[in-house]
Amino acid sequence: MRRIAGFQRQRAEHRDGFTLIELLVVIAVIGILVALTLPAVQQARSAARRMQCSNNLKQIALAAHSFHDTYGAFPPARLILDTPRTPNDTATRIAMDEPSWLVRLLPFMEQSALHERWDEYSVYGTHPASVRNQAIPVFLCPERHSPDSAVAPDKTIRITSPCGCPVGVQFSPGGAVVDYVANHGDLSPGALGRPTDFYWGGNGTGVIISSRPVGDQTAIGRNWLDRISMSDVSDGTSNSILIGEPHVPREKDLTTPFNGPAYYGRHLTNFSRIGGPGVPMAHNPGDPRAGLYSFGSSHAGVVQFAFADGSVRPVSTSLSSRILGLLTNRQDEQVVGEF
Repeated sequence: MRRIAGFQRQRAEHRDGFTLIELLVVIAVIGILVALTLPAVQQARSAARRMQCSNNLKQIALAAHSFHDTYGAFPPARLILDTPRTPNDTATRIAMDEPSWLVRLLPFMEQSALHERWDEYSVYGTHPASVRNQAIPVFLCPERHSPDSAVAPDKTIRITSPCGCPVGVQFSPGGAVVDYVANHGDLSPGALGRPTDFYWGGNGTGVIISSRPVGDQTAIGRNWLDRISMSDVSDGTSNSILIGEPHVPREKDLTTPFNGPAYYGRHLTNFSRIGGPGVPMAHNPGDPRAGLYSFGSSHAGVVQFAFADGSVRPVSTSLSSRILGLLTNRQDEQVVGEF
């Protein structure tokens, strides 16, 4: 009996713990469980980021509506002097370096203290770096940026015209970037270096467009022409995009003119985009079809938009350019239908 008891005790002592094979099996099972669980966790996080992005767009849209209630119009994307309209008109084409529409929204987004440090009618580069570099969390999509990584540095850039022709070299002061841009309209006014091109004051077919200041380059008044109000959105506020996400190629992050200082009114594409035939929506940040003026996002399969009625909706990246053009043009008088 002693021998049997001793043998059983030795067997119990010998079986205490895992064998190597058992340990490898346990590790393999844990690895399989992690592999099965990780995609679900990633999808949940992506869904949460997309929801936060949607909430950000909603807040910006409500701020734009509050601005409209106060001033009777949506904010101008920027102020820019008019181009010559007739052969006898010698008006000089001047892109104003004043802050963009985003600065005008600050008081309506609980950012009055920051807004007081801006002068909406002074040159962007004269403002302190501490003001220009102030990134606002609600202006940033969590799928792309965090407030501590959303500042473009000072940079000397090569400027090209919309037709791709080189214009020259220009110093661009740095500043905070954003992930939500104004709908400037579609390409129907043109982009060929003519006075009627979409990027000049009053020509945009969108809802937040470049506008002409009251006065000329020698006496800029504190007001603007080309005021777009709710009544000017004749296609219906629920069928007209107000704000959307911009296409930013992966290698162009924090780089003008794709993702540069968004408060800087000179470079339109840092804070505004267009859509429609010739300007397709990007399927993803690496989409070679999309261009400088395109809308796009880092969300899988969709780009999120706030419409002029204040609603926020995800739009499939497979949406045709024709339908996108109808949504970006506030007054084309064409029926959009389901999208």
